[in-house]
Amino acid sequence: SDRNLSLLHAIFTGFSLEPLMRHLAAGRRVVAFDTMGNGDSTPTRTERPTIADLADGHMRAMDALGLGVVDLYGYHTGTAISTEIAIARPDRVRRLVLEGVSVFDPTDRANLFDNDHAPDIAPDLSGTHLLAAWSMVRDAHLFWPWWDRRASARRPLGLPDAATLTRETIEVLKASQTYHRSYNAALRYPKRERLPLITQPVLVAAGPSDQLFGYLETARDLIPGARATALPEPTEERNRGAIAAEFLAFLGEASR
Repeated sequence: SDRNLSLLHAIFTGFSLEPLMRHLAAGRRVVAFDTMGNGDSTPTRTERPTIADLADGHMRAMDALGLGVVDLYGYHTGTAISTEIAIARPDRVRRLVLEGVSVFDPTDRANLFDNDHAPDIAPDLSGTHLLAAWSMVRDAHLFWPWWDRRASARRPLGLPDAATLTRETIEVLKASQTYHRSYNAALRYPKRERLPLITQPVLVAAGPSDQLFGYLETARDLIPGARATALPEPTEERNRGAIAAEFLAFLGEASR
């Protein structure tokens, strides 16, 4: 198929999507932009953008590449932006895969805001911002939330290798004072009100080690006609291939 597939990343940059992209690109043209204010993308003009602002930026990028009608894949923060694009421009979006959809209650949302879950990491002459970024990236693999180091908050993932952690930290440092805008916009985004407005076919997905796995069925039930799938852990290359194959099978179905 020559159908375009646009991927929207989580809190930091599109770097985290590269392993999945390599598998998806076997049969599709795959594009992943850094969200505005993340990675190598220009920040939003406002310090408090909405998901609608970020969706508009993504649409303008797709227009600049002449992508036309697309399928969308969103991961974590990217699920909110994908949702808003699908609602705002149903003529441009055919199908969606939403992996790791959060449907936080007010208490959980307030807890993340109160603990500065996505901090503004300002550079300083002593270089402590470098350690702050490294520690946040490292601990996000070990705990949920990353700043809660109690045993009850441990994740089962373990750490990736040092080279991967270094690359992730560099991606944070590229936009250390603006990356948090998109994450906080996603926290404020009223998913319980917006998800039911999606009219396209949707596959909601998550793996058991995903900190948002517990919302899988809630998200599915909020989206009319959506399907849900529990994914294998993407720690092995064959599992990444199986995940991509499942996504491509769904996206390759004829429109209803």
